[in-house]
Formats: sequence, structure tokens, C-alpha cells
Amino acid sequence: MTHTPHFPRTRARFRRALLCAAVLALAAQTAAVAPAAAGSPGGRGSDCVRTPGHLGGQGRRVLEITRQAKEDLRLNAVQVRVTVDGREVLTDALGESMTGVPAEPAMHFRAGSVAFAHIGTALLRLVEERRVRLDDTVERWLPDLPQADRITLRMLASNTTGLHDYVTDPAFGAELGTHPFKAWTPEELVAFPLRHSFWYEPGTSWSYSHANYVYLVEALEKITGVRIDRLVREKVTGPLELRNTRNNFTPDIPSPVLHAFTSDRGLYEESTFWNPSWTTAPGAVITTDICDLARSAQAIGAGELLSPRSYRTLLDPGTVGLGGESATCPATICLKQTEAKHFGLGVIVVNGWIVQNPSFSGYAAIQAYLPSERLAIAVSATQTATTPEGNQAEVVAERIAAALAPGDPLAIS
Repeated sequence: MTHTPHFPRTRARFRRALLCAAVLALAAQTAAVAPAAAGSPGGRGSDCVRTPGHLGGQGRRVLEITRQAKEDLRLNAVQVRVTVDGREVLTDALGESMTGVPAEPAMHFRAGSVAFAHIGTALLRLVEERRVRLDDTVERWLPDLPQADRITLRMLASNTTGLHDYVTDPAFGAELGTHPFKAWTPEELVAFPLRHSFWYEPGTSWSYSHANYVYLVEALEKITGVRIDRLVREKVTGPLELRNTRNNFTPDIPSPVLHAFTSDRGLYEESTFWNPSWTTAPGAVITTDICDLARSAQAIGAGELLSPRSYRTLLDPGTVGLGGESATCPATICLKQTEAKHFGLGVIVVNGWIVQNPSFSGYAAIQAYLPSERLAIAVSATQTATTPEGNQAEVVAERIAAALAPGDPLAIS
């Protein structure tokens, strides 16, 4: 899940996304104004288009809910796709990408922590191939990480190392707020948590830290000898045919682009092309479209690429029961992990829903899947100057879930 750093109020107000911590964004204009069908990666037309023809009853209901939510939340744009058992209920986009440029379903946006769900699945596939074990300690791959001989791959992937999160570090937030176009290196990012003692002994509690995935990516690249973007393509996004989900090593977003705007620095401004290098390790900074996001929700949430045993580990790698206030870690950091709401291997489990919910610098999104109903919900949203604080894509998805699966509330907040 993602969060945006909290900048000092003298220069900015920065928002929080919930249970975890934050990621991504950028500003400047690009040739993103092309029609939706014109410009997907590789030069082929996109098949992510509005639902054609007459909408069924569920589709009409979802569209009405989305329209009302856009108005209530004062959103600039909303993209939505809902499927049941892989069958389309609704695909649509409301509002504008930029002034006078309508939002389209095929427009690409930053997907932040959705990459963590893909990396968690890739790790479990490597375990199934017996190339590595979840409980291997990481000192051979990460010799500069303190307590590396006690930290395991499982701990990195499930956020149980005790490392501080650089994203919520005030010093990091001040630097990021002043320099949103800065290109960050992994070494610069992990320097922030390494200034602090661990919150707890590795494996004994739970706390969200982006540093865990920076280190996990480095470890996986050394284990496999393959760059993380290629590894995830081989293990996850390729087999799932997520052709519009890709890593970017620069602030570029493939055309067509859903533009973002934010008041994070105190002035409502475009943030589309702020440099996202701070969000995670190089090779894991992704963009996607709403159709790929819905497919990702279904495939990751159903464990399509995993054995039953690995799927159970994805949903609970041992985090349930961890967390809670201690002498060294406040309850606001070491969040209690319960059966109803807990972190898995790169995913969040909420009342049976399997979720990821990136939110950063004007972009907000959510992928959510309910296995009992085979229901996938994907929402991407951008904000106006008066949009309320928080990940408003979550709110849209929660309303849709309440209508389609009233017995299983998607109650993230």
C-alpha cells in the first residue's frame, strides 16, 4: 500500500493513504493528448475501451455509483473497471485528464505499490522453483544491511524487519518536497532508515517500510542475476498478459497519459512528471491502465500463478497476530495485524478482499479482489484543488463493493 510523506506545513501539506506508506509522481506535459486507442506501448492500439453497447443492471449501477462519487469527492477524473469471474461488468472513465482533454480508460497512470504485489508473487514462484527459501537470511546478498544474518526474505516481503520507513521520515519529506524532480538512488533512500535503531527485533512485530522492498529487490536481483523489471515480467506480468503494465527508469509515462494534479506543496499544481525514483527500487516503478489493474486484481487475488500452499502464504506469511504497541514502537507504527485486516506478501487482506492501494502526489488507485464472489474492482482517480485528503479511489471502490457484495465490506480506513 502507499502513502505520501508528510511535508512541513510551512511549505506543504502531504497526505496519508492508510495502513502502510507512500509512493510516486511527476510534472510537465507530454504528448498524452492522443486518442485512447492510438498509443499503447509497442505502437499497437489499446483494447481498454469503454464498455460497448447497452449496460446490464450491474454495469448501470456501478456507473451511477462512480458518477456520484466523482461529484461527492470533487475528483478531476475517475477510471473504473469491474469484472465478475473475469467477465466485464463495466469499463469507463469520467472527467478530464487535463482541461479540455477527456479521461479515457486506456490512459496510463502510476501504480505505485501494486508492484509490491507482483514482487511478492514473483518471490513465491522462485520459492516453488526451489531457487530460494522464504526463511533464508539475507547476509550473502545484503551484507551492508544491519542484522542481515537475522533478517529473512519473508521478513522483507511481509514488513516484519523493524526497519524505519524513509517515506514518513520528516528529513526525507522535506528534501522531497523541495526537490520533486530529484532522481534518488537506493543508497540515498535506505540511508534514512539506517540512521535509526530498528523498531523491534526482526520478525517479532509488524511495521510498514518502503525500505524493505528496496532491499528485497536488491536481494532478488542478486539471487537470480536478472534485473527486477525483467524478473517480474517473466514471472508475473508476462504470464498474465499485462501488456500495458511496465517499469519506467525515467519519469516518462507511456502515452496516452492520465495527468495528475496535487496541492501537496501548498499550491495546486501538475504533478504528473515528478520523479518517482524515490518510491521503490529501480526497475519496480510501474505504470499501468485500468484494464491491466483489474486483471492484476483478479490474478493476484485468486493466486492464479501460485500453488495452493504459496497462495496461503501470500495472504498470511505469519503476520496475523503481530504488531501492537510496545516499549520501543508506538501503536501508530506497529499496527496490529488481525485476521480481518493484515498485510501479506505485498498485498493487504481486508475482510476477505485482497488489495493494493497506491496513493501519491495526485494519483490514487486501488485493485481489490473478493475470492468468494470472484469480484474484481479497479479504480484510478485524480484530484482537484478541493478533493478531500486521502486515497479517494478507495472510497469509490468501497461504494461499489457495498453495492455488489454487501456482506463483505471493503472497509480499508
